Amino acid sequence: MTRKYFGTDGIRGTVGQPPITPDFVLRLAHAVGRVLRQTEDRPTVLIGKDTRISGYMLESALESGFNSAGVDVVLLGPLPTPGVAYLTRAQRASLGVVISASHNPFADNGIKFFSAQGSKLPDAWELAVEAALEEAPVWVDSASLGKARRLDDAAGRYIEFCKSTFAGDLTLKGMRIVVDAAHGAAYQIAPKVFHELGADVVSIGCAPDGLNINHEVGATHPDALVRAVRANHADVGIALDGDADRLQMVDGAGRLYNGDELLYLLARDRMGRDELVPGVVGTQMTNMAIELALRERGVKLVRAKVGDRYVLEELTRHGWLLGGEGSGHLLALDKHTTGDGLISALQVLQSCVRNDQTMAELLEGVQLFPQVLLNVRLQPGQDWRANTRLAQETAAVEAELGDGGRVLIRASGTEPLLRVMVEARDAAQASACAERLAQAAKG
Repeated sequence: MTRKYFGTDGIRGTVGQPPITPDFVLRLAHAVGRVLRQTEDRPTVLIGKDTRISGYMLESALESGFNSAGVDVVLLGPLPTPGVAYLTRAQRASLGVVISASHNPFADNGIKFFSAQGSKLPDAWELAVEAALEEAPVWVDSASLGKARRLDDAAGRYIEFCKSTFAGDLTLKGMRIVVDAAHGAAYQIAPKVFHELGADVVSIGCAPDGLNINHEVGATHPDALVRAVRANHADVGIALDGDADRLQMVDGAGRLYNGDELLYLLARDRMGRDELVPGVVGTQMTNMAIELALRERGVKLVRAKVGDRYVLEELTRHGWLLGGEGSGHLLALDKHTTGDGLISALQVLQSCVRNDQTMAELLEGVQLFPQVLLNVRLQPGQDWRANTRLAQETAAVEAELGDGGRVLIRASGTEPLLRVMVEARDAAQASACAERLAQAAKG
């Protein structure tokens, strides 16, 4: 059964256009509440959000929808997505809800959910919610309506949780760190985490106004971080996205490290401490150089579909702990149940401090293959799989690359885009091949 509303990461879209309208979000919360009450008499849900101006409106709609179904609500205020996952588990809540469109611009927003265990919910649950959305609402009587309250110390609890994942015998004293929170959910939290562990912190992207989330800052615009690291003569730069589940890092020389490199670093660090790392989960986009580097260390790389939920599914299937995407969604399941930009950054810094080495030194000998990614906008109803010209061009490019590269073409799960990726040892070849495929995709 195909999902009508849920994408790869919850429900997302432009605010004011279906489905991100207050009336739909109210109906959504009511439907979710009815699904929860099938197995629990008096459920409690936590609601957190990022800093988009539309968060106020959607928060109110969610609160009303849940209360109308007999579900209690705890409002967390601005809080990173992984912070909501943590508190859902810590508070023994029935469900965690996040109002965020992650790395998208402020005009977009979305709703995503976490289970009572703080993990992403399965497709079957989302299908049950969509089925409930098709039914007429059933309002509970007045005596059974849900209540709402605010958890005033939500940020402080999450800060302490993040710090607890950093080795107690280590410190960040003597390290200057630039922290870029993308004017998003971690704007108050991220600087405090690193400061309280001893670092000298310089903050950028920590002044949200409701409209500037992810605007020319954060993990999707790391140039701002590179400039700030150089200008402040910092040792490290850390960039999060709007809901702080994504991470990019920069070293003192201004070199940017993506999620693939950081994932390899986390695996290498664990092996250096004689921890068993039988395998790591990447995605279809994970750079070939990382796969080869892991293989040299006897570690298998399994590729999941793009999306951290699919990485988590593979980790669970294999019983492994480490996985992630080049975009910076990293999972360390011995530290948290979901991807967490702050905790991932702390794991990288912990490795640097423990080994007294920079990221460049820890990654010596690992050289990423040039990878060219082009986005082609899809027209409404366009079936890219039926494009015979694209199929022929793809076959020709794959034959040209042979074992020295690969092609990946996929539709975005959150936007009307076709993503065309070509990876090859030679940058010029990768770029030329990607352009050929993009032109073919346009028809």
